[in-house]
Amino acid sequence: MSLEWLICWSGSLDRLRDFIGTGIQSVRDCNTAALGTVAFLLAMFVWYCYHIGREQPRAYVSVNSLMQGGDLNSLQNGYAHCHSPECMRCAHNDGLNQKLYHNLQEYAKRYSWSGMGRIHKGIREQGRYLSSRPSIQKPEVFFLPDLPTTPYFSREAQKHDVELLERNFPTILCEFEALYKAFSNCSLPQGWKVNSSPSGEWLTFFLVNQGMCVPRNCRKCPRTYRLLGSLRTCVGNNVFGNACISVLTPGTVIAEHYGPTNIRIRCHLGLKTPSNCELVVGGEPQCWAEGRCLLFDDSFLHTAFHGGPPDEGPRVIFMVDLWHPNVAAAERQALDFIFAPGR
Repeated sequence: MSLEWLICWSGSLDRLRDFIGTGIQSVRDCNTAALGTVAFLLAMFVWYCYHIGREQPRAYVSVNSLMQGGDLNSLQNGYAHCHSPECMRCAHNDGLNQKLYHNLQEYAKRYSWSGMGRIHKGIREQGRYLSSRPSIQKPEVFFLPDLPTTPYFSREAQKHDVELLERNFPTILCEFEALYKAFSNCSLPQGWKVNSSPSGEWLTFFLVNQGMCVPRNCRKCPRTYRLLGSLRTCVGNNVFGNACISVLTPGTVIAEHYGPTNIRIRCHLGLKTPSNCELVVGGEPQCWAEGRCLLFDDSFLHTAFHGGPPDEGPRVIFMVDLWHPNVAAAERQALDFIFAPGR
């Protein structure tokens, strides 16, 4: 038995020696230039991964910080900013891009850098992007590069959510009418917010405000709030996500302004649409229609007005923010992390 084992072991060593010798000869016969190219590409890949993880974003002066001086501190194109420290859009934060880059690095450590190219590029070059954008589109907080831009989107962009909202038009309208009855008892019922406008009254009733649920308001519109959970592309987990009822009284004009980002598209579902009411985005006017959704990119310069007679009542829409259709799933997850409320 021992002799047979020794013979087998000796044969195995011979085969191993032949295998190693063949491998060495193959390397010697291989094209030296090809090996050098492969080694160089491998070294470049390792360097790139290290560079991405260590690079800091370039400093820039944010759009909001430029507004700190003079009258621009409270008014831009007639549009007032709230200056709330909790407001991602209105708070003046010179170190915003550093904070965003820190959040991106933290996300990548927990998950992956895969698919983060556009976000990394956007944070690193944010100042250049915002300063070089044409005046028709200037998001105030974050610009994601290489997204198709257009003032209005077709219904097909988010077909499922558009159709779901329109099917539930009677439900949303019913809950709004129950809310609006309270106006007969007091000037401004609890939960409603008055927004700045050059003329008239612009009122909003938020169910979700900058990614945060408003529990008291949601309890007053339970079916509408539950509907938000059925939307596939609702921006509900970061500060760019909102859902509210918006009311314009006759004679109201909303001054031209820009939204905070281009990663979302804003959806308006018409609830009450009197005559002579228009939304103008990027210089293109559109009218609302009851029971129909209107999709637009609010990072474009936009305004709205209600020029109808007083006896026709207010213009009312249900507004919800949806993801831009060209923001990938991995990017959505990362942006939810980077722009999480309170982060």
